[in-house]
Amino acid sequence: MGRYVARRLLQMIPVFIGTTLLIFLMVHILPGDPIRAMWGDKAADPAQVEALRHKFGLDQSLPMQYINYMKDLFQLDFGETFGGRPVWDEMSRAFPVTIRLTIVAMAIEMVVGLSLGAWAGLKAGKAPDTGVLIFTLVVISIPVFILGYVARFIFADTLHWVAPNVEDSMDITQLFLPGFVLAMLSMAYVARLTRTTFAENLRADYMRTALAKGLPRRRIVGVHLLRNSLIPVVTFLGTDVGGFIGGAVVTEGIFNVQGVGNLLYRALQQREGSTIVGVVTVFVLIILVINLIVDLLYAVLDPRIRYA
Repeated sequence: MGRYVARRLLQMIPVFIGTTLLIFLMVHILPGDPIRAMWGDKAADPAQVEALRHKFGLDQSLPMQYINYMKDLFQLDFGETFGGRPVWDEMSRAFPVTIRLTIVAMAIEMVVGLSLGAWAGLKAGKAPDTGVLIFTLVVISIPVFILGYVARFIFADTLHWVAPNVEDSMDITQLFLPGFVLAMLSMAYVARLTRTTFAENLRADYMRTALAKGLPRRRIVGVHLLRNSLIPVVTFLGTDVGGFIGGAVVTEGIFNVQGVGNLLYRALQQREGSTIVGVVTVFVLIILVINLIVDLLYAVLDPRIRYA
C-alpha cells in the first residue's frame, strides 16, 4: 500500500505541472491587454501601463512568466490582484465558504441520492423504480441556473422559508438552499447509478449464496449489497468535485454566496490571471488528493482489491 501511495504521489507531479501550465497559457494568451482594460473607456497613461505590466511580470515572455509563477508558488506566493491585494488573502476568505457549501451539497447528494437509488434498485421494475427514474431524468434535463432561480422563487419568494440571498456566508444554515441546488444534478446521477448497481448485484451469485445461507435481509442489503454497489458511486463522487466547482460559479452568483465561485467570476471579468490560475491551482491539488483517497477507499469497500 505504501509503495502504491508513493507511486501515485509521484504521478501527481507531471499532472499538476501540465494542468497549471495549460491553465496559465489559456489565461495569458487571450486577446486584449488586462492592464489597459483597467482604465475602461478612459485614455490610459502609457507610463503607468508599462509600470503595471512590469510589476505583474506581463512584459516578459510566457515561458518566463510561468517559470517565475511556479517559483513563487513553491513559496506559497500566489501573486497579487490588480488592486494590490495578495491572492492568498482573497482565497483564504473565499475557500472556507465554498468548502462549507460543498460539504452541504455532498451531504445532500449522498443521503438523498443513495437513498433514492437503493430504494429504486430494491424495487426494480416496480412503481417506485419508475418514479425515481422519471424524477432523476427531469432533474438532469434542467440546467443548474434554472434550478437555482426556481428554487429561490419557490422557497424564498413564495413560501418565505429562507432569505432570497445569503446574507452571512459564514452561517452554514443559510447555505442549505444553495447547497441543495448545487447538489441536485449530481444527486440525480448518484441515484441512477446506485439504482443500476443495486439491481445488477441483486442477481449476483454471492447474493444468492447469502440468501441460501439464511442470513438476515438487513445484513445482506446493508453489508454485502451496499458495499459492493458503492464502488462505482464512490468513483463518481470523487470526480464530481470538479462538477461542484463549475456549479459553484453559477450557484454562488444566484444566491450571493461570497465563495470561490464569486471570486473566480470577478477575476474572469477583470482578466486577473494571477487570481484565476491561483484558484484553479488549488482546485487541481484538491482533485488530485481526492482521487487518491477514492482509489484507497476501493480496498476498504471490497477486501478483494489489493494494491501491489
